[in-house]
Amino acid sequence: MSLRLGDIAPNFKAKTSLGEIDFYEYLGNSWGILFSHPADFTPVCTTELGRTAKLKEEFAKRNVKVLALSVDPVDKHLSWIGDINETQQCTVDFPIIADDDKKVSELYDFIHPNASATATVRSLVVIGPDKAVKLIITYPASTGRNFVEVLRVVDSLQLTANYSVATPANWSQGENVIVVPALSTEDAIKKFPKGVEVIKPYLRYTPQPNLD
Repeated sequence: MSLRLGDIAPNFKAKTSLGEIDFYEYLGNSWGILFSHPADFTPVCTTELGRTAKLKEEFAKRNVKVLALSVDPVDKHLSWIGDINETQQCTVDFPIIADDDKKVSELYDFIHPNASATATVRSLVVIGPDKAVKLIITYPASTGRNFVEVLRVVDSLQLTANYSVATPANWSQGENVIVVPALSTEDAIKKFPKGVEVIKPYLRYTPQPNLD
């Protein structure tokens, strides 16, 4: 299947480095990030999983639970985690899915035959508490993810889910945001007491509404 934005993320049960999980039960009411890796004991993935582990508090602040996936079995995951912890000076304590039958990879469209018929691409899916897909980023196997960007887009997704705003190019936490076109300027002024700056009728800025 081809997974698209707004689709309901498929549920699944799988063996992981932390035991068997039901995906929906694991997420509960949290946001989720599911990201795939071409294989265990690969250098780029080792750095990515280490970086994820070091960002544990940042993900927790945002009510985000993370899961990784590789098409290798659990015993290889457990051995690899030892390497990750050693080389990246971290503690990997989130589940790594053992997708050796590739069922989850096929559910989430992580295998792109023109890139590799057997290995997953480096995809990352952000899933909301409503279990809908909010973001999909796919990298080639050779390019590591930018976790500053991952956190930035989670901040944007959570902000824009609760307010009538969008985030402009290169936006980061604390900067001004854009009033969505569906909201009239008159209504925007009432809704955003910090003020509305009108550049064009369709381009209007306001301070980030969820900050004091």
